[in-house]
Amino acid sequence: MTGRFVKSSMAAMAVAALSLGACSYDKAAETAGEMAAPMMASIDPFLASPLRTEADKGRDQYRHPKETVAFFQINPMGKIGEYAPGGGWWTTILAPWVAANGGQYYGIGFNPDTPALGENGMTGARNFPTTFAERMAPKTGLTSGIGAIHLGDLSGHEGSFDFIMATRMMHNMLRWGVIDREFQAMGTLLKPGGMIGIEQHRAKADAPESYVDGSKGYLKEAQVIAIMERNGFELVGKSEINANPMDPANHAEGVWALPPALRGANEADKPKLQAIGESDRMTLLFRKK
Repeated sequence: MTGRFVKSSMAAMAVAALSLGACSYDKAAETAGEMAAPMMASIDPFLASPLRTEADKGRDQYRHPKETVAFFQINPMGKIGEYAPGGGWWTTILAPWVAANGGQYYGIGFNPDTPALGENGMTGARNFPTTFAERMAPKTGLTSGIGAIHLGDLSGHEGSFDFIMATRMMHNMLRWGVIDREFQAMGTLLKPGGMIGIEQHRAKADAPESYVDGSKGYLKEAQVIAIMERNGFELVGKSEINANPMDPANHAEGVWALPPALRGANEADKPKLQAIGESDRMTLLFRKK
């Protein structure tokens, strides 16, 4: 089987998988998963890459990268964005995988016009398009093939992205007071029908409002869905891939009390917190209306 045929077959499977909106979501996801299996298998070498740190690989048991990518139905031959990639946990997986499949990967920085970041933070955000690829090159093995933009300048990228991933960042957007602006900008970047995949620390449904204002890292699932809907997205489906029923989601230090941060934990409490593992997380897929 030639490389061209494999690539063409993968493209056809991706298109078919993403065109199942008329089915129920459960059936669509099941069918898409079967059709996209060869594509999903192509991510395995990048999960095992020696360029990924052992610490990052150790978190796979909590973050379920392969299952999450499959649920989001990411087509690595498309134009894929990752919002606020930070230290690059996802970047080290996504960027080389997408590059190997002929797609385009972009880190998407937040709008630098965010006073809550402070002057240094805003300067860093402004420089993100020029510093990100250089910072990620040794972590991905890519000296080219990593793009970067920020949401303060969308020029030339409007309506061109197939998918944007936004993981564990909604609490920051909320506490910075920019959540609607950021998602509206991401909507501008997406093609009609483009998707956003959300992974977010999940508060209990009856958590007090003071606990879900972004300062603790946890948000309610209904809260997240409402934010997305008011910004022009419809819920496609939800998954319990990244659920952790052992997390009570009521830590005084917020989500950072848990691994890997263990903020404020004394030595006596650390074993209990480590036994819980990382946070309970919702995993939601949205489509641009």
